[in-house]
Amino acid sequence: MKSARLHGLLPPIITPFDDKGEVDFDALSRLIDFVKPWVHGFYVCGTYGLGPVMRPDQRKKTAEKIINSVESKYSVIVHVGAPDTQTAVELARHAEDIGARAIASVPPFYYRHSEKAVVKFFEELVRAVSIPVYVYNNPPRVGYPVTPELALKLKSIGVRGVKDSSFDVQTFVDYKLIAGEDFDVVVGTEALMLPTFVLGAQAWIPGMSNYLPELVFKLYQALINREWERARELQLKVCETRKKLHSLGSTIELSYVVLKIRGIDAGFPRSPFHLPDVESLRSQINNIIAPILASE
Repeated sequence: MKSARLHGLLPPIITPFDDKGEVDFDALSRLIDFVKPWVHGFYVCGTYGLGPVMRPDQRKKTAEKIINSVESKYSVIVHVGAPDTQTAVELARHAEDIGARAIASVPPFYYRHSEKAVVKFFEELVRAVSIPVYVYNNPPRVGYPVTPELALKLKSIGVRGVKDSSFDVQTFVDYKLIAGEDFDVVVGTEALMLPTFVLGAQAWIPGMSNYLPELVFKLYQALINREWERARELQLKVCETRKKLHSLGSTIELSYVVLKIRGIDAGFPRSPFHLPDVESLRSQINNIIAPILASE
């Protein structure tokens, strides 16, 4: 029986597309095989996975492909967030039907909704499925936050936890203080693994695990083994690498580029995202990642 809480590294896997904007399932298979040794599951069709710019049928087929490609030991969490309740419920039911471990959803976006409307949205999701439902806090993308006080209200209607992409340790602490220790707070970045582990986090959704999964896994191992000095060094290396790559452009688009430079053809992002010119970035990216890969 699986634990009630999520555990380990659950990367927000990118979705490979062809140049016409259709999901490239062969490229997705290659990507899953590349990442699998270094992770404990997958977060599907989230921000990195470009779920909000995909058609519902594409999101369903992508979730099916990933769940059918991994062993049962891997937890697959499917992001079902949408601007409307009906689409989110449809995707949630499909995710449960195909064997997802849990679903997650941002609050309905584009319009800024009242807390009452957000609670109603999640009530519909909780009623629609029997698997755990997580709220996804991503204020820059949604336009408004899931405050710890709102999280407590969502907990009262059956929401199991939160994927927190606030990038703020104090928000993590406040979720724990206000919503309680039994409210599962999953950290949506590799940048805060060390401090949040010390504060009780058990699961992370690291974008870097798409393209440098070995480095993130090393940090995870150091944390699990309580090798604090090594964990500190690796956390700083992760943050330094993030900062350098972020300076080159969109981290979502760069994920595809770094993978190509590493010899993994992960296709294209979906329009309006685009694939940057790989050759123009090759030297800069190699200077960032070569020392990391040489130490593996």
